[in-house]
Amino acid sequence: MKRTTFANWPCTVARTVDLIGDWWTPLVLREAFYGAKRFDDFERTLGLSRNVLTQRLTRLVEEDLMEKVPYQTRPPRHEYHLTPKGRDFFPVIAAMMHWGDTWLSPEAGPPITLHHNTCHHDTHAEVVCAHCRTPLHHTDVSVHLGPGFPARHRETALATGRFSTPDAADSPGGASGSSNNDS
Repeated sequence: MKRTTFANWPCTVARTVDLIGDWWTPLVLREAFYGAKRFDDFERTLGLSRNVLTQRLTRLVEEDLMEKVPYQTRPPRHEYHLTPKGRDFFPVIAAMMHWGDTWLSPEAGPPITLHHNTCHHDTHAEVVCAHCRTPLHHTDVSVHLGPGFPARHRETALATGRFSTPDAADSPGGASGSSNNDS
């Protein structure tokens, strides 16, 4: 059975899920952030089959989240290094980790902690406004159609009432104060 693809949906969350939305891909990326580079390292720590690991690493290379770098010629062997695109996925993993630490940790506490080497403190991910740096909560944001939203779907999307245009939010009675709790 072929799975539905979200690669062309007008939603970057859907597109991201299309790319990493299986059980193993985020864990492969997690292990890369923890320092795994070689196929055997990923295989040993994750315990998944060689063919599934090969598929996930191949996809991550094809999507430019990782690159294959040769480290041996006879026989040919490669390491997998995170690319800038792959390194930019770290906040997503850190946010998932914080959510899991909050809601799924054992009674003893989180199984892994993040330590910020710059300030020498343990830390966790926090989503903040890129402008004012205050924490973002779902009740503090509204959702607007962006410039990349397909024109052919704009009218239908606006009719749902879930979205507004940035111009409407700035006008009196606009949607700037509304939250989209059910999105």
